[in-house]
Amino acid sequence: MQMTLLTCFVNFENICFFRFKLYHTKQKMPRNGDVEEENVATTSSRTRCRADPLLVACRGFSFLTSLAAILCIAVNILSAVRSFKHASDIFDGIFRCYAVLIAAFVVLAETEWSFVLKFWQILEYWAARGMLQIFVAVMTRAFPNYIGDRQDLLLLQSIASYLLLACGAIYVVSGILCIGFLKRARQKQEISREQAAKDLEELERRKEELEQLLLAERV
Repeated sequence: MQMTLLTCFVNFENICFFRFKLYHTKQKMPRNGDVEEENVATTSSRTRCRADPLLVACRGFSFLTSLAAILCIAVNILSAVRSFKHASDIFDGIFRCYAVLIAAFVVLAETEWSFVLKFWQILEYWAARGMLQIFVAVMTRAFPNYIGDRQDLLLLQSIASYLLLACGAIYVVSGILCIGFLKRARQKQEISREQAAKDLEELERRKEELEQLLLAERV
C-alpha cells in the first residue's frame, strides 16, 4: 500500500514537472520527448544568466548618477563647513545643508529602494527624477562670491553640478520618450523569468529526491 501511494505521488510530481517545463520552455526548446533533463537545466541557467542590455545600461547610468549626487553631497558639506566656520554667511550654510539632504534623497531614489518608492511614487517616473537632480545641481552651483579664493572647491563644485545636471537632463528626455516605462516592463519580465527558472530547478530537485526514494523502496 505504501509502495502504491508513493508511486502515485511520484507520477503526479512527474506530470506537474513536465507540464511546467513545457509551458516555460516551448519557445526555446523543440518538442521532442528524447530531450534529456540536463538540457532543460542548462537552458534555464542560460536564460537566467543572459542579461537584458537595456537594464544593464540603465544600471550603469544609475550608478553614474549616484556618484554625481554623492560628489554634490561632498561639495555642499565642504561649503557648509566653510560658511559656518568663518561665519561669513550663515544663510549659505543652511542652504548647503538642505542641498545635502536633497542630494542624499537623490542617491536613495537611484537605489530604487521599495521603501522610498512606496511613499514617493512620483520618483518612479524618470522625468520627475530628472527634475529633482537638476534642482540639486542648481543648488550646488549656486555659491557666493567669497568662494572665488578657493579655486579647488570652485572646480569641484562645477564638476559635480554639471555632471548631475547632465544626468538630470538625460533622465528628463528619457522620461519623455517613455524609456522609464520600458525599463520597468523589462524588469518585470526579468523577475518573472528568474522566478520561473527557480521554480523549475526546485521541481527538478524534488523529482530527483522522489525518484531516489522510490528506488530505495523498490530495493
